Amino acid sequence: MPVVRIEDPSDPRLVDYRDLTDVALRRRTEPAEGLYIAESAKVIGRAIAAGHRPRSVLVQEKWLSDAEALAPEAPIYLVDDDVAEKLTGYAVHRGALASMERPALPAVADVVAGARLVLVLEDIVDHTNVGAAFRAAAGLGADAVLVTPRCADPLYRRSVRVSMGTVFQVPWTRIPEGIEGGWKAARDTLREAGLHVAALALADDAVALDVFAAARPEQVALVLGAEGDGLSRNALASADTIVTIPMAGGVDSLNVAAAASVALWALRP
Repeated sequence: MPVVRIEDPSDPRLVDYRDLTDVALRRRTEPAEGLYIAESAKVIGRAIAAGHRPRSVLVQEKWLSDAEALAPEAPIYLVDDDVAEKLTGYAVHRGALASMERPALPAVADVVAGARLVLVLEDIVDHTNVGAAFRAAAGLGADAVLVTPRCADPLYRRSVRVSMGTVFQVPWTRIPEGIEGGWKAARDTLREAGLHVAALALADDAVALDVFAAARPEQVALVLGAEGDGLSRNALASADTIVTIPMAGGVDSLNVAAAASVALWALRP
């Protein structure tokens, strides 16, 4: 595809990249328009290697050769630094941006089939925590990740960046809306796949993580909730076991991404 130099940030060909710092806007428009934004050559490369298709690439002169090598079949829009900043709302300095076709999400049953360790994220609205949890899942041997309907988008730009592109590495899907916030169908599907549902939460009857890990079921779905509110009543009711990380120093819990890392390491297959 030819390289097209664009000098006007209002050019309609650049619409996918407009106002990237407006989180509320991007949350609405990206899924509705079937796209997401990948940032940096490394992340774009991982997305393409996972089979995702770029719609276009936005790049400045010094990174043009990298963009041409990454996505030779996508239109490349070459812009100056000031045009990129006016367009996106921030100083673009990670090499390139790509507007990617958002793939169709698979069914929960297909994602968890044969899995020995699944991470389930309930209503975690912070994109940084979602990205960090995906990175932990990839690095610590989880076979899949599930996210609930109200969980932040794993393909949002910040989630992808924090995950270092591992959102393209670990199979994942979103639990559909439904009865009990989607938990009834999800619980049935997880159990049909042979997974023991372990909810990480503070509770009087919780089992310490090291005790649970010592007699680890062969297949485990580890469920974590948002900081502050924790897991919903429906999530806790769906669990086979409530598990807690023993803490010291008067601290009752960890950041959710840190907790995911600790628990995934303890339960790694």
